[in-house]
Amino acid sequence: MAKAKKTSKPESSSRAAQPAAGAISSDRAVIRIRWERRNIVTLLAGLAAVVLGYVLLSQGSVTAAPILLVGGYCVLIPLAFMI
Repeated sequence: MAKAKKTSKPESSSRAAQPAAGAISSDRAVIRIRWERRNIVTLLAGLAAVVLGYVLLSQGSVTAAPILLVGGYCVLIPLAFMI
């Protein structure tokens, strides 16, 4: 049996295939999150809504606390990663 020759790729092409720091990579695409002012403000608003929701929940609120928690977890925090 004859052995096939191994060919090595140049080192420069292997470096280009690596994703940048903070990026999620797959076989087809690289997704980068742009942290701009509006993203950070939206994320902080979502975190503030969650914290305030838990504070109100500990005080016995049955109306405002769930609204703030759902709004923070399901709307504001995911929105911060999308805009």
